[in-house]
Amino acid sequence: MVRLAALLLIFPLPLTSAAQAGVEGAGDPRAGLAAAAPTAVVRGGSYVPLYSPESGAVTVEPFRMDRYPVTRGDFVAFVASNPRWRRSQVPGVFADSRYLSDWSGDLEPGDRLDAPVTHVSWFAARAYCTWVGKRLPRVDEWEFAARADETRTDAMGDRSHKARILQLYTQRRTPLPPVGSTFRNLYGIHDMHGLAWEWVLDFNTVTAADDSRGGDRKDGQLYCAAGADGATDREDYAAFLRYAFRSTLQGTTTSAVLGFRCAADLE
Repeated sequence: MVRLAALLLIFPLPLTSAAQAGVEGAGDPRAGLAAAAPTAVVRGGSYVPLYSPESGAVTVEPFRMDRYPVTRGDFVAFVASNPRWRRSQVPGVFADSRYLSDWSGDLEPGDRLDAPVTHVSWFAARAYCTWVGKRLPRVDEWEFAARADETRTDAMGDRSHKARILQLYTQRRTPLPPVGSTFRNLYGIHDMHGLAWEWVLDFNTVTAADDSRGGDRKDGQLYCAAGADGATDREDYAAFLRYAFRSTLQGTTTSAVLGFRCAADLE
């Protein structure tokens, strides 16, 4: 377990000035190509998160979310315009040693350009979204949009839908197939389940009980969301997996199954 206070010191929100300085080319006209990626409008509303301090509903304001995860083709355009984020040049404080390790070179992502980009750190994902005039989705926005199936804005009361999502999580394919390979929800958003895990802006802000096996001691400074203690829906196993996975991350973490998509406020 990692103490939340330490994480926030190392990876503050918003970006430190050093990280912001790494977002080069924010005004590059080529950024407009990625900014034009199709987005969906999520009208907002309220939902009860898996971990809620008061076990109450959270209000989510309307926002836009990209319909697809960012692809390898999208990301190579970003690193071409932003040399600081190339594999050979990215500072170690912004990405671990596995950053873009599945590419054969700085500008050589291979022939699967329509697959989601992975091996990307939180810092790099956030820099990309800044480059295209967007941002990473907040955890409540991502979780709210992910509750929808093809016909309902909130299908999480349906046990069969929960089982379907869990099955998608356990059947991930490698290498990852193209974006658009899993189901499209009511908002027109693809691949929220079953393709790749996705970064969220505030991935390191969820706390839960330090030990779900018993006892009354709780430490709000411990960053561990894997336990069932305090969960609002103990049958939402897929959500437990998401929160547990986020609890393992640091801002520099990269993974073969971790990508991202961008979001924006609704103007």
